[in-house]
Amino acid sequence: MNKIDITNILENTLKNVASHKLDEGKYCRWIKLESYGERNFGINAYGCADAANILYTLNRMPKGNEERDAFVRTLQSMQEPSTGYFKEGSHHIIHTTAHCTAALELFDALPLYEFADMNKYKDFAEFEKYMAEYDWLRLGKAAHAGAGIYAAMSITGAVDAKWKRAYFDFFNRNCDSNTGLFITEPVPEFTRRLQIGDAFHYFFNYGDFHEAMPYPEALIDSCLDAYKNDLLDDQWGVFGRQFHFIEMDWIYCLNRATYQTSHRFDEVKETLYNFAKGYAEYLDSVDFDTDGGANDMHLLFGTMCALAELQKALPGIVVSDIPTRSVLDRRPFI
Repeated sequence: MNKIDITNILENTLKNVASHKLDEGKYCRWIKLESYGERNFGINAYGCADAANILYTLNRMPKGNEERDAFVRTLQSMQEPSTGYFKEGSHHIIHTTAHCTAALELFDALPLYEFADMNKYKDFAEFEKYMAEYDWLRLGKAAHAGAGIYAAMSITGAVDAKWKRAYFDFFNRNCDSNTGLFITEPVPEFTRRLQIGDAFHYFFNYGDFHEAMPYPEALIDSCLDAYKNDLLDDQWGVFGRQFHFIEMDWIYCLNRATYQTSHRFDEVKETLYNFAKGYAEYLDSVDFDTDGGANDMHLLFGTMCALAELQKALPGIVVSDIPTRSVLDRRPFI
């Protein structure tokens, strides 16, 4: 396998992080581009959290106390004292809450207030009730919330090991042995992308607790089948030719499943290599100054996660002068 050098992509990413900086610890999610139309170009929870995430991923976390403290103050100020939620509007409030909490953890910091509205889920029966109300076994209904509750409450120490074991027992019982995924109802092939995206959110929690994926061989089969049959595109973009999170979802599920089994191992590595080659070529071709995806800090972070996971999956093959690291190896949630 020839080496795939992603240094230029990472350097362009660092430039875009700098261009989104408004002040110490304060970042917008989008800068003004003609392709965006009307958006909020001011300070944004995802802009700030994703700046911290990207800087961590690319080993550029601020060293000085002043900048670190500014990040912490900014993120903490976005929490609603009465409920404990962080709100931004583009995502479910539990996603935003978990995402900001996870960003604060990178600075060894926590939210200022308890998660008053989520405290009821310390009773695991209440969590199960919540998931049932969300009809979570149907596509796209609850992955952000179901994963976010675990992440936010685990990071802050609100739940103990007994609760976490109940959490994984719950998901293990509801995992489909035929696919390694969590949607057990019959679904059309074109929804496999959503199934993998949903499963990823639960599996990074598995990774946090060092819990085994229930059916890693079936998960590998599902991921390889989805890639080979072009089931990972959607109306918003072509898989591997965009700034998004689905690439990370797929890479993570496929790569981490190989930690548990040698099933189709050589095929997995060959598939990841072929994907990485095309993905890097695409990202190298993008004008980072004008591309809408490259200038959306949240989508840019998703892409950096994918590249960091590829470096883990293909050591010595996907290379860079800037060594990457995965935020998910430190704490859950992206």
